[in-house]
Order: sequence, then C-alpha cells, then structure tokens
Amino acid sequence: MQWNDVLREIDATLSTEAEAVVRGVQYDSRRIQPGDLFVAMRGGTVDGNRFIDAAIQQGASAILTDSAEAYEKLRHERPGIGAALVEHGRRALSQTSSVIFGHPQQHLALSGVTGTNGKTTTAFLLESMLNSVGRRSVLIGTIETHLAGQVRESPHTTPESRDVLELFSEGVKLGATEAVMEMSSHALDQERIWGLPVDVAIFTNLTQDHLDFHGTMERYFAAKLRLFEGVGTAPPRVAVVNIDDPYGEKIADGMEHSQLLRYGLSARADFLAEEIQMQAGETTFRMKTPNGVVDIQSPLTGRVNVYNLLAASAAAHARGLTLDQIAHAAKSAAQVPGRFEVVPNDGGLTVVVDYAHTDDALRNLIVLARELVHDRGGRVITLFGCGGDRDRTKRPRMGRAAGEGSDLVVLTSDNPRSEDPAAIIAEALPGVKETGTPCIIEEDRAAAIETAIRSARQEDIVLLAGKGHEKVQVLKSGPVPFDDVAVASRVLKGLK
Repeated sequence: MQWNDVLREIDATLSTEAEAVVRGVQYDSRRIQPGDLFVAMRGGTVDGNRFIDAAIQQGASAILTDSAEAYEKLRHERPGIGAALVEHGRRALSQTSSVIFGHPQQHLALSGVTGTNGKTTTAFLLESMLNSVGRRSVLIGTIETHLAGQVRESPHTTPESRDVLELFSEGVKLGATEAVMEMSSHALDQERIWGLPVDVAIFTNLTQDHLDFHGTMERYFAAKLRLFEGVGTAPPRVAVVNIDDPYGEKIADGMEHSQLLRYGLSARADFLAEEIQMQAGETTFRMKTPNGVVDIQSPLTGRVNVYNLLAASAAAHARGLTLDQIAHAAKSAAQVPGRFEVVPNDGGLTVVVDYAHTDDALRNLIVLARELVHDRGGRVITLFGCGGDRDRTKRPRMGRAAGEGSDLVVLTSDNPRSEDPAAIIAEALPGVKETGTPCIIEEDRAAAIETAIRSARQEDIVLLAGKGHEKVQVLKSGPVPFDDVAVASRVLKGLK
C-alpha cells in the first residue's frame, strides 16, 4: 500500500508526501520489518517517539507521531521517509491498523464484556453458545485467544488495537463472523479499542480493583462506562447489564441509544433466574425472558456462574440464538481454566483453584464453598495472597473477606512483583485478625498450598485463590514457572 493512500484514511494534522510503500504497521520498534509504518506514541511510562531512529534503522518506511518536535525533525532530516503528525497516537494506531489489515472489524459482529469479575467466564460461555450453532468466532481474553477454533496464549486481557485488528483479520480469513472480547478498564481508558464497533456490550459488575491505575471508583466506573458510550464509534446496538449491581443500575438508567437487556435475580431483570439449585459440578435454574421461559442446566458451579450464564444467554439471544439453542449450549459448556477448577485426585479431597483476586470475588467464592460443604458439615480452608505493585487498600479488605467466611486461612504470596512478599502479607493480615479466624502464614506459595491441603479432611473444601489459570509467579527477579493446579496435583498424589 502506498503511504499517500494510508494518509487519505487517517486524521493527520500535518503530513509529508513520499513515495514510500507501507507493508505493515507496528508500535514496537523491535518488531519493525522493512517497509513497516511505525506509530510513535506517548504511553503512560514510555514515549515511543524515543525509538523513531531505531525504527528507521530497522527499515521503517513511514512514521506516524504524536510529537510536533519529532515530526519537524523527520520533515527536515528524513525527507525520504513518510511522516505524519497526529493529535492522538492510540486513535491513529487504530485507524492506521484498520487500513493496513483491510478493515476486518467491518466483517465481524463484536460483543464486548467488561466488569471487575466474570468477564472471562462470560466471554467463554458466549463464544461457546455462538459456536454451538455453527458460527465461527474470534475470542480475545485473559486466558486464551481463539481464532475460528485455533487456540493461542493471550499476553494481555485486551491487546493494543493493532494486535486486535491483526487477529480479527486472521479470523475473517478463517471464516469468522463473530468476535467476543474481554474489555478491561485499562484498555477502555487508554483507547486500545478505539474505532471498534461493538454490537453487544455486556457489564458484569464493579467492585474495588485497579485503583492503583484509576485512582478512584468514579474514574474506574467512568472507564467501564465508555464501552456503552462508544469508543470512537456509535453506542452498542444492545446493552446487556447486571441490574443487581448498583453500577449496573447507573448504566441502565443512562441507556438512551441502545436496546437494554437487564439480567439478574431481581424482578426487574429481563433475563431472570428462578428456582436455582446448585451442587459441585452442576447448576440448574429456570430462566424467564421476554420471549419465554427455559430450563438451564450447566456443569459450572455456583451463584456467580448463574450471573455469568444469564449474561451470556442475554448476549447470545441478542445475537440471534433461540432460547432452546442457548439451553442446549449451556448444558455442554466446558470448564473455564482457573475458574472454580476442581483438581482431580483419588483421595476424595475437594481442592479448587480460582482466579478470585478482589475482596468481592473472594467473598463470593467462599460463600459458594460454604454452600457446598454445608450438608456434610465440612470446613472451608482458604489460601490467598495479594498482588504486588497494585492497589494496597484492598489488602486488608481481602484478609477480612477471607476470614469472615472461612474456618482456616492460609495467607501467602500471590504475584509480589517488585514488593517484599512479607510486607504484602503484613498489610493483609490485620483484615484476617479482625475476624478471629485461625490463620497460617507461609510466604512460599508452594509450601502454603501443601499446608492448606494437608490441613483438610474429606468433608472439607480447600480454595486456592488468586492466580487461577496463570502459569507463572511474578517475583522481583522476574516471572518463574508456577501453576496452582500442578502444585496441588503433586501434593495430592503424595498424600497417603
């Protein structure tokens, strides 16, 4: 593609014409191939404009920058290089990537899922429902990326727009007509999804998290709200909102330009769950909708998954599935890795790995565990830690949530990152102590998992919370291999 053709489709303040041929687009100078366009943009911690010379040395044929100084330097010192000055670097990255990859978003019906908890499970469920009726889809989320059946690792919950559009392009070539994306508050705030038209927007809930980035709950909510306002596009055609969540109520009250589908357990819900029955490995309920009633049976466990099933069902219905098709798909939905994942063993112990890493998610997890052991008189043993370099104010809250519902707490490390694990534990411990629940402190997570499991009897349930699907633990020295499921499996095999 010619540089001048690219210029016609982006919002550039100033630009230079050049005979450059653009073969690709990158925002990381280390990934530049000869003929690529380099988008140099200011980030939260790094200014990409520092790497313009490196990109040119790698073979970049054109530069798009959000720095007037960098643009003037290019114009005078690099006359053979195409150059353009833009006001918003990330918006321009999306526009340019769309041009380079052939506008793939126009060929996909996009469903976006946002919220503090439940995004991953809801996205997996919705994709499964769409696939069950023969539709091919692209799934981009925390755990995995799916391209019309192909499975890849996901480095980020919501990648930069360039990477999203490349995945969309690959998916379209494989026959995909649907896309399902988890959309984090960081991505919405940073406009990583700028210009992507969302057909169905889903809100799960909002509880305290990521305040290290957003600062306040108001700003955190404002970031989530952008999905329902449209990020460089019109608002979504359909908004699927948890009406039992107070922030969901706020979203619903402001929905003037989208069809609103409310879900929950209260009478205000359009997709309402009644007659809920739960046991380990199965949840059933009757789902009332504006188009009729259907019985839902799912291998997923717990009240939180009732909400996830309702959200996915409402979104699938908005995408044209019948209630019978939804019920059939829910019955065969696979377990989502690291979301109430029961660790198989021959000893009869119930050990569950879950991603719960906020006080609200931890509290919901423990409530579910308590329901499951109630009839057999068992105990709930909860292992948890708090992430380093993240919102410190939630640490005692997580300790309190763990202590309030558990019979024994094992307090350990999560991903300490650059912080001292002992210092993180010390900030979470007062919350546990407030509840009076016995607490074992073991900084080494592998040893802590063994302690928790060896403390259990057959009637008990052991919860290993915080890391879920993750395969590494992030220490000050960097990431090291670590898998809660694998560690728990080794401990269980070693038990007599």
